[in-house]
Amino acid sequence: MAALKKSDFVPEQSHAVLTPAKAVRLAREFQEMTQHELAKASGVPQSAIAAIESGHTALGAARAEKLATALKVHPAVLMWPQWGVESASKRKAG
Repeated sequence: MAALKKSDFVPEQSHAVLTPAKAVRLAREFQEMTQHELAKASGVPQSAIAAIESGHTALGAARAEKLATALKVHPAVLMWPQWGVESASKRKAG
């Protein structure tokens, strides 16, 4: 059997983009919290959380900090969920 070379493989394809809106919703769901519970824990109104999760309102740094604290994640997880994904894909392909 011939040894496989790096050139025998193709880079993985990204099939989904994780936006800040999706990151907030996923983090909330992983913590098994409702929007109302997150609002109570973070001090961010439930209507604002709904607007953020639907993509109608930008997350913003101040809200990211409040939500991240309540969700027990770093604010960067919510603000820049795709950080490094593109560069990681390029490193794998190269």
